[in-house]
Order: sequence, then structure tokens, then C-alpha cells
Amino acid sequence: MGRYRPPQKPGSKYITLEGFQRLNAELSYLWKNKRPQVTQAVREAAAQGDRSENAEYIYGKKQLREIDYRVRFLRKRLDNITVVDTLPSDTKRVFFGAWVELENQHGEILRYRIVGPDEIDPQRSFISMDSPVAQALMKKSVNDIIVVSTPEGGNEFRVAAVYYDAKKDHDE
Repeated sequence: MGRYRPPQKPGSKYITLEGFQRLNAELSYLWKNKRPQVTQAVREAAAQGDRSENAEYIYGKKQLREIDYRVRFLRKRLDNITVVDTLPSDTKRVFFGAWVELENQHGEILRYRIVGPDEIDPQRSFISMDSPVAQALMKKSVNDIIVVSTPEGGNEFRVAAVYYDAKKDHDE
């Protein structure tokens, strides 16, 4: 019997248009470029003879399994996802796709964009709408106070700005 893994709560089924295009491009690359290259490499390695000790063949088959797994995941995910490409009716409040600037107790400004779970990117400050920070931010507006629980205790933030236009973002 294998290790027990408790069922995970499925991630939200929302994605920005940019995120959808990125996942679609990844699927296309894997299926049309990467997989045929690896398949050819496996075919050439198999032609060399004994497959049981052929490292190139074994590694190529492993790569194919990983590519096929990712392709299946992407196809299933893209079929069941909702692309959000319109602004909410109230752009002064925080909803999916919003850029939010938060001020902490020390006066430091933290910027985040609320995106779907498939688009998380800490380097670009993209956080999942399922994260505790994003959950606390939903439907808030400028000057609202949020409290986010962390292992060290509750952190308090003030919503300093809410916008939906990335061009307003002068730091990128």
C-alpha cells in the first residue's frame, strides 16, 4: 500500500488572459517541439541495441513520461478553466486580477497582483487568489485595514492602492 495523501482542495478555476496564453504556449511547445525531439532521441537510442543498460534510452523514456504527464495536466486544466479578461464593475475594490499596494506597520509598501493558482510568480509579485493575503484582500478598498495570520502572529496592513492597469505600475 502506498503513502496516504489527504485529498487536496482544488485550486480556483480562474486565470488571467496572459496566464491562459502562457499555459497554451507551454502545451503547444511540449506537444509540437519537445515531444517529437525526445521521441526521436529515444528511437535512436533504441536502435543501438540492448535497452536494459542504455542510459540514453532509459532517460529518454523518463522524459517522455514527464512530458506526457504535463501535457495531460495542461489539457485537462485548460478545458476546465475560466479566463477572466474583463474589469470588475467596481474598480475601486479588490477583485481577481487587481494590483494592490499594501502598507505594513513600518510604512513599507508591498505590491501584489491577485491571479489564479496557475500563475503564481513570487518574482513578479503574483499571488494566488487562494492565498491568505488575497483572501483577506477580496472586496476591500483603499484605506481598509486587513489582518493576515502568520505563524508569528497577526500582521496588519493598510490597503494603499488598488488598480487594474499594469501600465500604472512604474516599477516594472
